Amino acid sequence: MGAHTVDKDLDDLATSARAALVRVIEASGAWDADPVWREAFQQVPRHLFVPYYYVGTSDGFERVWCEDPDPGQRERWLRGAYADTALATRVRDAELVSSSSQPSLMALMLTALEIRDGDAVLEIGAGTGYNAALLAHRLGDGLVTTVDLDPEITESARQHLDAVGRHPAVVTGDGTRGVPERAPFDRIIATCTLTSIPRPWLAQCRPGALILTPLATGLIALRVRDAGHAEGRFLHTPAYFVPLRGDTRPDDPQPQHLGGLPRRARGDELFRFLLTLTAGSLDPYEAFTLWERERRPVRERYGITVSGADAWAWLDDPGGPHVWPLP
Repeated sequence: MGAHTVDKDLDDLATSARAALVRVIEASGAWDADPVWREAFQQVPRHLFVPYYYVGTSDGFERVWCEDPDPGQRERWLRGAYADTALATRVRDAELVSSSSQPSLMALMLTALEIRDGDAVLEIGAGTGYNAALLAHRLGDGLVTTVDLDPEITESARQHLDAVGRHPAVVTGDGTRGVPERAPFDRIIATCTLTSIPRPWLAQCRPGALILTPLATGLIALRVRDAGHAEGRFLHTPAYFVPLRGDTRPDDPQPQHLGGLPRRARGDELFRFLLTLTAGSLDPYEAFTLWERERRPVRERYGITVSGADAWAWLDDPGGPHVWPLP
């Protein structure tokens, strides 16, 4: 059996499992604002982008794959491919390197990107190629570019895309530099978490473009004014992604650094978001005072401004009083 071939029985299961996933995403409300994404998720077969993935075990990872000689294990692989969950797709030295994102989160991000017909889109982080396939289904191959630093990842993504008849531009390179030869872009979407906004992205965007990227366990949507200016707020949803390669700042404050804070703060996801967003510029105890005084602010109250060489995060108002510099 070839790498992208499944048993006839599994073909039928794939169809029903994909329909079930679409129902799950629909129930989540992820694409309420743009239901055209429903067709993309119905038509693009996720299992062809994850011929294998890894499941965590007590002593590491177990590989689940499409060519397992046990029919029951092949069925397990297929059902897992259509679960509404992130899948670990590359592991090196027991560390997660790449994953296929949770489909309902992907749908929410694609909807938040506010794509219009004719938009040129750059995706930072090719992953399995599945997200690029969804974009290409909506826009056509010629308007979609996906980039990744790892040539193994881009080659694998290209093969997966070929298998479903999609041929967007797949580029091997440093995503923080964008893809200038394919610019200008109307939308940039990142599927890896960052700690700052790369300035080349702004320069490669048309005025009015939208950038959506994970940052500080959230999703920031930035409207680009010109090559030196962008501003926007965080979406409501939490988002945990594999870090952009070479980005070493921790995603989440370590528990041992929070020991003196009340339990209600240490265990609160929104408080940890504030700590991550302000890491290096706001002491955790000052952050706790602010968090309580501002009545535990939700993500949508926070935003980011980029102005020339400067970039800062803020609560409620880009002009202060609560602002923190970004790297």
